[in-house]
Amino acid sequence: MSVPILKVRDLGVTFRTGDRTTIASTEVNFELAAGEVLAVVGESGSGKSVSALALTRLLPPSPSCEINGSIKLNGRELVGLTEGQLSKVRGREIAYIFQEPGTSLNPVYTIGFQIGEAIELHRPEISDRRAAVLAALRDVHIDDPARVADSYPHELSGGMQQRAMIAMALACDPKILVADEPTTALDVTIQQEIMDLLARLRRERGMSIILITHNFGIVANFADHVQVMRKGRIVEHGPTAQVMGDPQHEYTKGLIACIPRLGQRRHRLTTLKDELKVS
Repeated sequence: MSVPILKVRDLGVTFRTGDRTTIASTEVNFELAAGEVLAVVGESGSGKSVSALALTRLLPPSPSCEINGSIKLNGRELVGLTEGQLSKVRGREIAYIFQEPGTSLNPVYTIGFQIGEAIELHRPEISDRRAAVLAALRDVHIDDPARVADSYPHELSGGMQQRAMIAMALACDPKILVADEPTTALDVTIQQEIMDLLARLRRERGMSIILITHNFGIVANFADHVQVMRKGRIVEHGPTAQVMGDPQHEYTKGLIACIPRLGQRRHRLTTLKDELKVS
């Protein structure tokens, strides 16, 4: 059995605004091995993204947001590290790509500048940053890396922007890539290209991936394990084939029933109070 590089135990995230307290996630437990893909599936607001952002505390500072539990990366506890210590983990060891690359990229700087800035911050040993930027863009199958490097985000398509975001994340050679709804804003053809790209990079680099999605349809042929979240808690977890082939929780069954299938009526998952209904 592979030794986990990431161990999360009893992770909880709580937000406080004035007199109001909101528990975004609680009792989140999982492990991630080197080269493994874990899919975190659930509706919007189920706690998927918040839990992933908590790994490197990409959330408001205390007391607005409190993170409890244990997050160990290769045996090192991340909860309680200073901002300076965490800044060395973000990007270099755990990198992120998000669902809206157009809003994640800075519109006033070129793609090459932004990738180069990440390289300068996390890999100062690299002297020729331009060459490293072009290599990163080629690695994500961009045919004209020099043109893209000199382009501003608005000059690129959504799919090209997402490839640039992936190149930026991978330029720092992270151990873990968190892909938060990386295909949501893209058309179906580009979605498949991005998922194929992530699969190839995983094989070549032995990189671990946490895929956050509401869509079980992209999970089956990509993830090794699945955890299903609802209302801030993990309601089901296991190998992908097991969860999709024999789901145990009604919520999981509802999500799987909503996967579009050719020739079948599309189902819709609704939540009424604490009851689930597939229609």
